[in-house]
Parts: sequence; structure tokens; C-alpha cells
Amino acid sequence: MLTAAGRTYKAEVAQLVAVGLARFPRRAFFLDRIQSASLSLTIRFCFSSALRRDVDSGLKIAQDALCAGLGLNDNRITEIHLYKRQDKHQPRIEVTLSLLDQPLAT
Repeated sequence: MLTAAGRTYKAEVAQLVAVGLARFPRRAFFLDRIQSASLSLTIRFCFSSALRRDVDSGLKIAQDALCAGLGLNDNRITEIHLYKRQDKHQPRIEVTLSLLDQPLAT
């Protein structure tokens, strides 16, 4: 269960993703592809302190927020890569969603 702060964060990230998607010129093609393919999710957590969090602590909320913004069921994601970095000056999350060659198992 998410805290109020977690729900707010998830909603804000989902909104940012949705706005970015609305500006994407090939969004219809992109959405069609991600709805019918196996996907790989790569997340790079760049924390202000290397000891601040575990590498997997933000996975679910980041994945859920991204998928909510894309209108995507997260069961399309069949591969996950997580990385933890330190960046004292610009903490952030970097996300890459990639199509995989293999079809989604049915």
C-alpha cells in the first residue's frame, strides 16, 4: 500500500509521462508496438548518497508510474535491469523501455 506521498509521486510521474507521450509525433505507432510486444525496462537510480536506498526499493513505484502514464499493463515487461549510481548534484531516475525480439508468451 502506498503512502499519500507515494500516491502523489506516482500520479505526478504518470502525468509527466503522459504529457511527453502526447507530444511524441509517432505516438500511435509507439503505443501499438508496446501493447503487442515483450518489453525490457531499464532503470538507473541516481541518488544523492550511495547508501541512501537499496537498488530495488523504487522499482515498483517507478514501473507503475511509467505504465500508468503510457496506459500500459506492466505484465508486458518481461525483463528488468536495475542500476544504482550516485550523483550528489542531480539526483534522478533514468528510464529506458525497449522492445524485445521475442514475442510475448501467451
